[in-house]
Amino acid sequence: MADGVLSPGVNLEASQAIAAIQALRSSMKRVLDCLKDGMRNKETLEGCEKGFVAAFQESLHSVSRDLGELECLSSLVGELSKNRPLHSSGLLSLEPVQDKRSLYSELLQAYKRANKLQYHAGLAAGLLSQQSLRRSANQVGVSAKRRPKAQATTLISPPQYVDDVISRIDRMFPERTIQLSRPNGTMLLVTLGKVLKAIVVMRSLFIDPTIVKGYNENVYTEDGKLDIWSKSNYQVFQKVMDHATTALLPCQLPWMPDVVVRSFMTWLRSYIKLFQAPCQRCRKFLQDGLPPVWRHFQTLEAFHGTCRQ
Repeated sequence: MADGVLSPGVNLEASQAIAAIQALRSSMKRVLDCLKDGMRNKETLEGCEKGFVAAFQESLHSVSRDLGELECLSSLVGELSKNRPLHSSGLLSLEPVQDKRSLYSELLQAYKRANKLQYHAGLAAGLLSQQSLRRSANQVGVSAKRRPKAQATTLISPPQYVDDVISRIDRMFPERTIQLSRPNGTMLLVTLGKVLKAIVVMRSLFIDPTIVKGYNENVYTEDGKLDIWSKSNYQVFQKVMDHATTALLPCQLPWMPDVVVRSFMTWLRSYIKLFQAPCQRCRKFLQDGLPPVWRHFQTLEAFHGTCRQ
């Protein structure tokens, strides 16, 4: 810098500002050296005081002068770009479309957040490793073979409790009947007026698949068991079956499975007016030859597949 040779990418004002910073550091060093030496190397006390005061004042004037020059030069140096190019990603800031020019700055912010998240995750992992709640497998006086295994009792309900929940749900609406059978697990045959029949396969109080067919369709196999494999021959009931599978996704409460079953049965009961209720948006009964087969999960309002929000 002192020889006037500039590194690539550094303008003249920046090089002068760097030289001014070095001069200010030198002046400040002379002030500290003056304070460190004090009044040593002086013959008389009066000469020591005068020499010390003169040297200290001269050093302070140098600091003040260099600081003023640095302030003048700092106002001439242009502000550094906040979006410093990082390899090829810097080309994103040169996007000609006005709406996409902020993509690079957002990318930098996401990178910073990711680094901060990784840092805090490392701290949390260190704290959790110190507060481990795992018990030792080598317990004194207890054999590994005799140690009882933990049973997932929270996901299993006794059959008497399941029967009681189903019977209370069956009494909620008189136009709907529920028949319970247990060939291999729990299966419900839900008859909704003269509109449809639904076979609900359950594990304890957790609903797995739901097969929906028309009221006049056969729901039994040749050996008299409920047919859980074949679909309906009508497209409208196939659509209802797809929506029944989707309705189970937003309401999963493992700690309250009876609430999930009751909510699902209430939602399924809304199809009692499958062929009578118009679409709440277009106010039409038919669209593409189909009635409004989708029901809102909270309000139970009817919509066509293309009309729902």
